[in-house]
Amino acid sequence: MPENKYKAIVRELLELAGVDLNGKQPWDIQVHDDRVYKRAVTEAELGLGESYMAGWWDAGRVDEMIFRVARANLQAKVRRNLKIMMQLIGFQLLNMQSRRRAFLVGERHYDLGNDLFRKMLDKRMNYSCGYWKGARNLDEAQENKLKLICEKLYLKPGMKVLDIGCGWGAFGKYAAEKYGVEVTGITVSKEQVALGMVLCKDLPVEFRLLDYREMNEKFDRIVSVGMIEHVGYKNYREYFRVADRCLKDDGLFLLHTIGNPVSAKSTDAWTHKYIFPNGMLPSVAQLGKAFEGLFVMEDWHNFGADYDKTLMAWHANFKRSWDALRGNYDDMFYKMWEYFLLSSAGAFRARSNQLWQIVLSKKGMLGGYVSVR
Repeated sequence: MPENKYKAIVRELLELAGVDLNGKQPWDIQVHDDRVYKRAVTEAELGLGESYMAGWWDAGRVDEMIFRVARANLQAKVRRNLKIMMQLIGFQLLNMQSRRRAFLVGERHYDLGNDLFRKMLDKRMNYSCGYWKGARNLDEAQENKLKLICEKLYLKPGMKVLDIGCGWGAFGKYAAEKYGVEVTGITVSKEQVALGMVLCKDLPVEFRLLDYREMNEKFDRIVSVGMIEHVGYKNYREYFRVADRCLKDDGLFLLHTIGNPVSAKSTDAWTHKYIFPNGMLPSVAQLGKAFEGLFVMEDWHNFGADYDKTLMAWHANFKRSWDALRGNYDDMFYKMWEYFLLSSAGAFRARSNQLWQIVLSKKGMLGGYVSVR
C-alpha cells in the first residue's frame, strides 16, 4: 500500500475523533516524519507510542489527543501486523505472570530509580490514584486516599495488616502512625524495600521482598493497592486464594485496582514493552469469577476520573524536575515517560479505564457493611 494511502486512513480515523493533522488546536497531531502513518495503521498503540518517542509526531496536548482518540474508540478500528498479533496471542497462551517472572516488573519499572519517583510523586510516595474529593493538591488527594482505605477497613489499634504490593510503604506508614496498626508489606522491588525501610524507620512496618504466593500467615486486614494489575488473568484465582488463607474469618480485604470495562487477556504492546511488562487490567467479570465462593463483595467504589487529575499532577512534577533528573536518564526516556503519563491521563479522562476500590469479607459482615465515601 503506498504511503499516501496510510496517511489518508489516519486522517479519516482522526476526523472521527475531532483531531486534525497539523491543525491549530492543541490536541491536533503535528507530523514531523511521514513514516508515522504506516506505523500507526499497522502497529496501533506500539507504532504510535514508538513514533512519538522517536520524534515523528507530537501535539501541544497529548493527553487531550488521546482522550479524543480513546473516546471515539479508534484503537478498535486499526489493524495490527502479524508480528504484534502473534505476540498478543502468546500473552494469552502463556502464564506471563508466573513465579519465575514475578520479579520482572520490579526490575524493569519500580527499580528505575527512587530519585525519579521521589520527584514525581507526593510527599508520602503513593504510586496510585489519589482521592480528589475536597483536595486542593496532590498531597491532599493522596492523604485522602490513605484515610479512605483505613476507614473502609475499620482499622483499630493493634490490628495486623498485610499490604500486598506495598510500594515504598505509604499506606503502612500512614496506617501505623494514624491508626496504631502493625503492617507487613510485600513487594517485588528491591529499591522499594530499601527506601521503604528508611521512610518507615521506628514504626511497626515490616518490608519483605517476595512474591505474594509465598505468604501463608493470618492477618486481621489485607490491603492491596495497584498490585493486581501485575497478577494476570491466569493467576487471579490463586491471588484470591492467597488472600483467603491469609485473612482471619472476621477480617476485611480492600482491593484497589485499575479496571478494564471489558475482559481482556493482555495489555497493549507499547505498555508491555516499555512500562509494565506482563501487566494487564482486570474486568468486573474476571474479578467476580476469581473471588466467587471465597469472598462476599461488601462495597465497590469507582472513582476512575480522579486518576486523570493524579496523572496530570505526576506529569507536572516530572516535567518540573527534569533538569534535576536528566543526569540519570536520557532524552528518549523523557519522551517515553511523558507519553506514558499523558496518554494514561487521556484514557482515564475518556473513561476507557476505571479505578475501583472493592471491600471483601469472607462470610459477609453481620448486620451489613456501611460504605465509606
